[in-house]
Amino acid sequence: MTARKALSKTFSALLLAALFVAFIFPLYWMFTTAIKTSSEAMAFPPTLIPREIHFENFITAFKDGNFLHYGKNTIIITLITVIGQMFVCVPAAYAFGKLNFRFQGPLFGIILVDMMIPGQVTFIPLFMLFSKLGIIDTYVALTVPFMYSSMAIFFMRNAFKQVPDELVDAARVDGASQSAIIFRVLMPIVKPVIITLAIILFIGKWNDYFWTLVLTNKETVRTLPFAVIALQGDEDAIFRQHITMAGNFLQTAPLLVLYFMASKRIKDAFVYGGIK
Repeated sequence: MTARKALSKTFSALLLAALFVAFIFPLYWMFTTAIKTSSEAMAFPPTLIPREIHFENFITAFKDGNFLHYGKNTIIITLITVIGQMFVCVPAAYAFGKLNFRFQGPLFGIILVDMMIPGQVTFIPLFMLFSKLGIIDTYVALTVPFMYSSMAIFFMRNAFKQVPDELVDAARVDGASQSAIIFRVLMPIVKPVIITLAIILFIGKWNDYFWTLVLTNKETVRTLPFAVIALQGDEDAIFRQHITMAGNFLQTAPLLVLYFMASKRIKDAFVYGGIK
């Protein structure tokens, strides 16, 4: 092995180690803080290894933050939104990726522009519209508008573009309908990409705080980020950092489980897209 190759491998190993620490250490810190006592969680200098372990902090956070109520809302809203995005955005991506129609270029350009406009720009007119419709504080307000995603359309269009047109043409010759081409021909081929996209959309909606805050005034349909806020809401919050961290971990844990379950599919999606 030449010195250049050895230096390159050493640099790669150091870079991977740095990335590992950057991503894993915050999770480790959150978990270890969650199982500390109040005094140890606030101690300076901080301790990396807890002197005492208190798993009951998670039970306290679950009860005090009303995680059962907020968790139910989060699961319902997230699943409805992600499934809706799949049924709306995948056919739209197919149209832009495999069909030719009038004004295709300008319409896709509008989608690209929409990707660059932050949601904070549109929340006032959207709130006013929903207020007039009387659907503030409902599941409808938190799901239906978000079944469209310019990012999802762009993501899936690029995936469909990589599928040879000959496969689509062969399916048309065999008499397959447009829906059959989408769901029976294209989607099985780009399955890793779809799973990756679904996870990205799932995480985004699961952690959404801004739109839930804008489109709700009551706790009726609010989601898990508000459970953590509830833990910070009393006057003793500064002495309950360990409970707040336990609440943060409870909110994050399902996403970690989801990622590890689908990690192979995510890797396959990057390989499919030519990123190795």
